[in-house]
Amino acid sequence: MRPEHERLDTPRAAGIAGVVSAILMAAALVLVRVALPGGISGDDVHVDAAQRGAVRAALTLLPFAGIAFLWFMAALRAQAGEREDRFVSTVFLGSGLVFVATLFGAAAAAASALESQQHAAFGRNLAYALLTTYALRMAAVFILTTSAMGRRLRVFPRPLVGFGYLAALTLLVVGADVPWSELVFPAWALTVSLHMLRGRRIAQS
Repeated sequence: MRPEHERLDTPRAAGIAGVVSAILMAAALVLVRVALPGGISGDDVHVDAAQRGAVRAALTLLPFAGIAFLWFMAALRAQAGEREDRFVSTVFLGSGLVFVATLFGAAAAAASALESQQHAAFGRNLAYALLTTYALRMAAVFILTTSAMGRRLRVFPRPLVGFGYLAALTLLVVGADVPWSELVFPAWALTVSLHMLRGRRIAQS
């Protein structure tokens, strides 16, 4: 049995880690979209110095966003504690880890594309596919399982659960078809994190 003060700190840890992860991830995605408006898979493979700088800044932020997301995921699971459903928690853990791994893979492919003009088109297409086809789908699964856990444990209000289901459906169906749709995930993570921080402040007051 964990000490009571550790239980009280868990929502705060999850909230702070989620806010950091959401902000860093959103900043990285915005930098990529601004630098490459046509998408990483655009037909024009030429990237000027300013665009390269923006993409490099995004690639610098993504590892820290992934690390913060792992803390966010661990704190969410710790809050569930012994009440967690093993089936749902397994999907929760697996989708979160695959999401981070795919995100890092997309970043590595984009970095290699910047350094090699010969294989730039291939690297950019690979990075784009990893991000929009695979990472966002895993993000959708993570949102679904987290929302299901939050509803079952009654730690998420109904509007937040509904927003989670809507966000997951958007990422599953829309994917790469709508520009900026990738920002749905950090927006959801930020909303959940702020909810947890607000709930902790209310509990302490």
